[in-house]
Amino acid sequence: MADHDDLSPDSAPPWDEAPAERDENTADIFGDAPAPAAEARPVVETPPEGEKGDAYTVLARKYRPRTFEDLIGQEAMVRTLANAFSTGRIAHAFMLTGVRGVGKTTTARLLARALNYETDTVKGPSVDLTTEGYHCRSIIEGRHMDVLELDAASRTKVDEMRELLDGVRYAPVEARYKVYIIDEVHMLSTAAFNALLKTLEEPPPHAKFIFATTEIRKVPVTILSRCQRFDLRRVEPDVLVKHFDRISAKEGARIEMDALALIARAAEGSVRDGLSLLDQAIVQTERGQTVTSTVVRDMLGLADRSQTIALYEHVMAGKTKDALEGFRALWGFGADPAVVMLDVLDHCHASAVSKALGPDALSMPKEQAARLAAIGAHTSAGTLSRLWQMLLKAHDEVRRAPDAMAAAEMALIRLCYAADLPGPEEALKALRDGAPVGGGGPGGGVAIGGGGAGGATASAQSPVMMAAPGAQAMPVLASFDDVMALIAAKRDIGLRLDVEQYVRPINFRPGAITFEAAPGAPGNLAGRLVRFLKEHTGQPWLVAAEGGGGAESLMERQKREEREALEAIKQDPFVASVLSAFPGAEIVEIRKILTPETAPLEPDEEEG
Repeated sequence: MADHDDLSPDSAPPWDEAPAERDENTADIFGDAPAPAAEARPVVETPPEGEKGDAYTVLARKYRPRTFEDLIGQEAMVRTLANAFSTGRIAHAFMLTGVRGVGKTTTARLLARALNYETDTVKGPSVDLTTEGYHCRSIIEGRHMDVLELDAASRTKVDEMRELLDGVRYAPVEARYKVYIIDEVHMLSTAAFNALLKTLEEPPPHAKFIFATTEIRKVPVTILSRCQRFDLRRVEPDVLVKHFDRISAKEGARIEMDALALIARAAEGSVRDGLSLLDQAIVQTERGQTVTSTVVRDMLGLADRSQTIALYEHVMAGKTKDALEGFRALWGFGADPAVVMLDVLDHCHASAVSKALGPDALSMPKEQAARLAAIGAHTSAGTLSRLWQMLLKAHDEVRRAPDAMAAAEMALIRLCYAADLPGPEEALKALRDGAPVGGGGPGGGVAIGGGGAGGATASAQSPVMMAAPGAQAMPVLASFDDVMALIAAKRDIGLRLDVEQYVRPINFRPGAITFEAAPGAPGNLAGRLVRFLKEHTGQPWLVAAEGGGGAESLMERQKREEREALEAIKQDPFVASVLSAFPGAEIVEIRKILTPETAPLEPDEEEG
């Protein structure tokens, strides 16, 4: 009781009293000696990011751009924004569109930071975000009061949009602007768009809207017309490869450049998709080992590109047997027939592109680009176009067929047989001239490049190409027409067009040609013709261009014959009466209708 009496209102509470001194060697009531006061609880250090025990951050999030300079492939948009910010012509609403993974949401967040950027020295909007501003960290972490980010897929109703827009009229709390980031805006309902429209028509000066969408066509034009639109481009494969190489080096991973090229190609211009595939590729091998293109190809489920190029070469050569054997080998390795047909489609496109722009325009290894460029150089544009149409139909058939492998084999057989078929123009010309129309056969070893370029004269039955059975004979050229037939048979389209247009023959004898060059003729035409003739006849040729006296070139003769035919038709009484009856009418085109010859009657039919 005495102890309780000592507690008075004026006395200090017992928890404020100094603790009583005690012997350090005296055990407490639990039998343990107290820990020395100098010893503190050990601090558990947090391991660095990425070490074992830490939550792994995927590459797409870890290397998300933090400044506009980090955005790859969007230089045009960054330049436009920089100019707008420097001149103060900042729109009140922005529309960002593009395929998935090109950086729409990332750009929206960067734009929100740029609009509200503020430091000790910078007091206005700026696209230079290298130095972190007052509001940058909270905007990056998604906790800033004046930057509202929402997904339109989860807020499609008009009531939700009205609730959101009710706060637009209020001034921002901390930052310069109140920024609304609406992702996938195309998923808003029509009523929600109408509710948003009024605010976009007369926005308050302190509010900015940033929209992002992958379906720009689903956004009403009334919304689009009130936004500054930026189309984020697909990132080119070579840019992606360099970007992935830098990230691989930072991650300490070793990946072949060909493997990175496969990943960039599979990403289809999407940085996020490519980084996800890169994440997957890094763990395909043990730490310290190199990830090869073969490993990535197996990961992606792709057929070996060199084998599909070989398949494409067999198709263009009309070698049905080799094409089917090559396809069955790919099938045995687990390749999807639809993917194989898609690869052949890509090879056809690459051949056409290399024909127009050169092999350097192809984003693939040089050896593969050279093979496809060689096919393009020996194949006419018309043939490649027809092959593209056939492959499109074949790819659709393979995807829809109950037996994809059988459909793919039938498509390859059809393509091989059509490889040496001439185009409609060449076939008509051959029928007009009475020459046989060439066609592909099973395993028909025609030259790479298939049909179209040579027309009727490119047939294996052309007189200049006759050879003894079992012998590899060189063609014998007895006239200038034989030279043209040989050029057509070898499908050298560029040389053929130049010779037809600019060569006016003066004299021809085996081993020597003299001609007059038409105006505009290439300076190396004679040299090209010499090299071609020497290569395909095995004999040296002398080709010289003289000043004048040459006959008409083939193209000039053709145009003259067309003019003469036109004048002759105009002289026809019936045609003249039609032209006089319809003033201003003119003859645009002349077509020859081929009429089948009447078979001779048999003797017994004549008697009857």
